[in-house]
Amino acid sequence: MNAGKAGQPVVIENPVINSPFEEPRRHFEFDDDGITDQIISARRPSSYFIPIAKPRKKSSDTQQTFEDWTADRIEENKNVNRIRQRVKLWREGKYPDITRTTARLLEQWNNPDRHRRLFFCQIEAMETLIYITEVARKYGDNWIENELRQFNDDANPQLFRIACKMATGSGKTAVMSMIIAWHTLNKLANPQDARFTDTFLVVTPGITIKDRLRVLLPGDPQNYYKGLEVVPSDLLNELGKAKILITNYHTFLRREKIAAGKLTKAILKEGEESAFTESEGEMVRRVCRELGNKKNIIVLNDEAHHCYRRRAAGDEPKLIGDERKEAEKREEEARIWISGLEAVKRKMGIKTVYDLSATPFFLRGSGYSEGTLFPWVVSDFSLIDAIESGIVKVPRVPVADNAMEGPAPTYRDLWIRIREDLPKKGRGSAQYTGEPRLPVELEGALTSLYKNYEKSYRLWERTAQASGTTPPVFIIVCNNTNVSKMVFDYVAGWEKTLEGGALVAVPGKLDLFSNVQGGHFLDRPNTILVDSEQIDSGEAMSDEFRKIAAREIDEFKEDLRQRFPGRDVEEITDEDLLREVMNTVGKAGKLGEQVKCVVSVSMLTEGWDANTVTHILGVRAFGTQLLCEQVVGRGLRRMSYAPVASRIDTPQGPVEFEAFDTEYAEVYGVPFSFIPASGAIKEKPPGPPPTHVRALEERIACEITFPRIDGYRYDLPAERLTARFTEKSHLALSTRDLPTSVENRPIVGQTSIHTLDDLKNEREQKVAFHIARRILEHYFQKDEYAKKPWLFPDLLEISRRWLSECVTCKDGTFKQLLLFVEHCQTAADKVYRAVVEADSGPKRLLPIPKPYDTIGSTRYVSFDTVKPTFKTRDDKSHVSHVVGDTENWEQKMAQTLEEMDEVVHYVKNHNVGFFIPYTVDGRQRSYYPDFIAHVDDGRGKDDLLNLIVEVSGARDKEKEAKVDTAKTLWVPAVNNAGTWGRWAYIEIGDPWDAAGTIRAMLSKLGKIKV
Repeated sequence: MNAGKAGQPVVIENPVINSPFEEPRRHFEFDDDGITDQIISARRPSSYFIPIAKPRKKSSDTQQTFEDWTADRIEENKNVNRIRQRVKLWREGKYPDITRTTARLLEQWNNPDRHRRLFFCQIEAMETLIYITEVARKYGDNWIENELRQFNDDANPQLFRIACKMATGSGKTAVMSMIIAWHTLNKLANPQDARFTDTFLVVTPGITIKDRLRVLLPGDPQNYYKGLEVVPSDLLNELGKAKILITNYHTFLRREKIAAGKLTKAILKEGEESAFTESEGEMVRRVCRELGNKKNIIVLNDEAHHCYRRRAAGDEPKLIGDERKEAEKREEEARIWISGLEAVKRKMGIKTVYDLSATPFFLRGSGYSEGTLFPWVVSDFSLIDAIESGIVKVPRVPVADNAMEGPAPTYRDLWIRIREDLPKKGRGSAQYTGEPRLPVELEGALTSLYKNYEKSYRLWERTAQASGTTPPVFIIVCNNTNVSKMVFDYVAGWEKTLEGGALVAVPGKLDLFSNVQGGHFLDRPNTILVDSEQIDSGEAMSDEFRKIAAREIDEFKEDLRQRFPGRDVEEITDEDLLREVMNTVGKAGKLGEQVKCVVSVSMLTEGWDANTVTHILGVRAFGTQLLCEQVVGRGLRRMSYAPVASRIDTPQGPVEFEAFDTEYAEVYGVPFSFIPASGAIKEKPPGPPPTHVRALEERIACEITFPRIDGYRYDLPAERLTARFTEKSHLALSTRDLPTSVENRPIVGQTSIHTLDDLKNEREQKVAFHIARRILEHYFQKDEYAKKPWLFPDLLEISRRWLSECVTCKDGTFKQLLLFVEHCQTAADKVYRAVVEADSGPKRLLPIPKPYDTIGSTRYVSFDTVKPTFKTRDDKSHVSHVVGDTENWEQKMAQTLEEMDEVVHYVKNHNVGFFIPYTVDGRQRSYYPDFIAHVDDGRGKDDLLNLIVEVSGARDKEKEAKVDTAKTLWVPAVNNAGTWGRWAYIEIGDPWDAAGTIRAMLSKLGKIKV
């Protein structure tokens, strides 16, 4: 049945329908609704998309999803398909008109008796390059080189680039070794043949890939020429005559020769090239010193989509916010890379640049339409081709769950649900500390995916472990250091400070990943925290990351001492050590062999070749589908390459062939749909230019600070506790926000169902214990050490009663879901309020500060917006603009505040971070009032009133809850604390009468002690 025809997705049990060693002969047909189970007996043409399973729910996000795909968006890559047909004819003709050396290499690569056969896609990539170089002109195919030169003149005028598109995990490194062997052996056989060279510059996006590509050096013990039988054994020694330099693009950045201040450099430069910085020639000599005086270099660009020249006259839409920052960062990296190659071309001479990439597309912000295929691509073996040939794992993503909340499954579009509840980076020196408390959706995603991982791990224990293989690996990709540290502590364990200053190791919540056992940190961690961007650049790690990774570094140094007693471990830099650990995850006998979980501060490095990754969780924004494929690609490398006999049914009858068993990677939090290319997406018409809203350093005197509050508590005098349950004490659990069952599905292949059934087996006594402990720690702790442990028995009994009398489970949910931290906090709030309700003594309301970033400030405001803005006065607001959701009332309110003498400073609370926690329908939410103003209410400039201003429209239940919480909980609690000054709250019904309303309130406050 075709996908969507009956409202149900097509089920294809076995996605592998081709042998990896032969040209693909079959492909699954796609129609307007997606993939079908119909097998077409022909090779799939190279086209403009890479499909991935669509969500069952329609996404309302602007991001393209597979469900948006229709037949008119699929167009062939015509040049690739034309070249493919010419190469096929030449192949079927037994490779005429090539050199004897090339003929011998092709015979070596195609030999069916090889110890490890090469994939067809690897051989086809080489056939294509050979055909263009040695054969095409002889058969009247001059158009190929002519068009390539035209494409390069448009985009890379100083370079001649040829690209091969190969899916992640399909063997690009092997192809690079084949290119080196082909060129070197031909040049040595005929030194006068200008088509070939024996000098190679291999450029990578980072040190991780640079280290891995040592297999391209003939002298390396693990070199591919011998290991993969790339070269006949009698020619192996000849390869040692080649000059091969492997570097990362960062080396093209010109270095300072002499340290000097900025002003000195500016004065002495006088419009000329700086004497303090390397010249172009000096940079090239430093980078290419190993190549000597060689000319006509062949460049091999690994992950070549990072290398491009931005097109200045691009027609793509303007980017704002984080997308703009990411695009600027990518553009600077690409500029360094391509400028470096251009400099090498001018100083030494470059013959050809061979680009290899799974995703040779222009990114958003490059000046080209996002997803445009590099026009110099000459061969294509896509992700769907690799899946159908069994070369890579099949990614499975959430397509449905039982939450039924939002446009897509909860764990597919995870970031948009949790981003506001995670610690930010850049709030001064404040760092996340204390118990890790994750948003419930993130905790649910971690638990659900971990439970599925646990099954993979137990299977490995029973079977693969005996053969010496390493355990499956779970990777988590986060957006910043604070979030990474919080997730790491939750997963792996953390250090808690007890009364008196003693430290205790608290185990992680996910047993297999915990680095704490028996109250002590393990010598060999199960989970590691890495900042792959810092490690891969070759620069020193930041002090911030070095601090949080200190224990991890010490543990690995101790491990090295035990493994290699004579080695001077202190000589190894921390960066080299962590790079070694990261590079050896999944490799037996190495430092990273026992690592089961990797928490990454930034995108895990491309080229990171751990083939044991089975589960991936994204905890960050993914601005482009390319980023989605890159992170998913970290889990696509197969674990087993043992071929088995396979059989499928086709319209022409059963077919038998040699293939690999299907392997899967489970993916949450990565909204992966498909990669469009070369015009597959219609650009939106350009909108209004963005405004950069920011805190101005020269207006620091106008800074406004505010407390960041997690909740409220009462200082109760009672030493024995009771509770009075009311209607407000009741809680109904449902799958509305947190699914208990998730369907993970690939584009083709078997579906997997992830559940939380194991959680249901926990005892209810444990749930009551967790609730009671949270109440005690959250509400009865006067300072960091002064708890009241004698209250715990009362709280435990009250929690048991509450679970029995007040909790209702809907949709097949269960009370054990209250073990999730956020759900547990909601339960604790309800039980605590019942305790407060029953206490007849005097009560003092106090705030509960957030465990991290307890003080917010206007000084960290910086963002772009296309909304209407109002420019603020220099002496009134620290922030440059007021942002409006409408065309008038915010602007009018700002104008009023600026004109009032009583208002000393003010700020519009847009991306400032000030919020008031409140509860509605049993769910805790955050309320963001409109303005904060420093007001002189008669007590002078040294004792200003912090006035929260809300401009109110229509009232509903939720607005009532917000206003009531602000007036009766937030303001009294903060004022009682006495730490953050005096606060008040006012509602403005009519912005055009705001001044009168505020003055009337101030007049009233003058008679009342605030």
